[in-house]
Amino acid sequence: MTAWLEDERVRKISFTGSTGVGRQLLGQAADRVVNTSMELGGNAPFVVGPDADVAAAVEGAMLAKFRNGGQACTAANRFYVHADVVDDFVARFGAEIEALSVGPAFEDHQIGPLITAKARTKVVELLDQATAVGATVSHRSAAPDGPGHFHPAVLVTDVPPDAQLLAEEVFGPVAPVVTWTSDDEVVALVNGTEFGLSAYVFGSLGWALPFAERIDAGMVGVNRGLVSDPAAPFGGVKQSGIGREGSREGIREYQETQYFSVDWPASQQ
Repeated sequence: MTAWLEDERVRKISFTGSTGVGRQLLGQAADRVVNTSMELGGNAPFVVGPDADVAAAVEGAMLAKFRNGGQACTAANRFYVHADVVDDFVARFGAEIEALSVGPAFEDHQIGPLITAKARTKVVELLDQATAVGATVSHRSAAPDGPGHFHPAVLVTDVPPDAQLLAEEVFGPVAPVVTWTSDDEVVALVNGTEFGLSAYVFGSLGWALPFAERIDAGMVGVNRGLVSDPAAPFGGVKQSGIGREGSREGIREYQETQYFSVDWPASQQ
């Protein structure tokens, strides 16, 4: 990438990938003041309010968490469920997780393998660290040993708010649940990350929309488990990126504003 970015013909770089690689590219782009768009990592919260439709929240959670086996930058990474509905949510969500079929895609399974052995090892380590500090694996699917880097879909409860499982982007089929009671406290937990790509909120609109406005994220799904749309601006804040893809905002990332200040001769006025 160094040779490419040092070429004077390059006036714009758009990158989708990890925050670590994005930082390196931004450093190289800075040497030539090259315009950049960065769509980087995420750590999406999924918040279930006290008046949420639990069945709808579970349906949204299955989509937000397990699409592509959790290997998506917009994947729900940590679940904050209000104490009034947490038992119902965990029971329903857990039943759906246990029913997931994990295995090779060509055999019509719902969850495929993780991308590499290293990725699987990271998921296992984060899960082990969480259980070591008090978290409980309450539900899990079956998964083959191989060949391939398979990991069962897992629901984890009683997760301490400071567990590493909540701090890092899991990028795998693990759903940790934290119980909450205070809006202010859960907002602090939701925003207590360097990432801010996507988020999900389920509850009555009277509660969910004001709550969504308090979240530091570029995209918030309200009562839906999918935020991506070609007609909408896609991108995040903080360490999750710079600029937007898609919609008019995405086109403007490739445009420059030019201003003409013209002194018209009197004869031409």
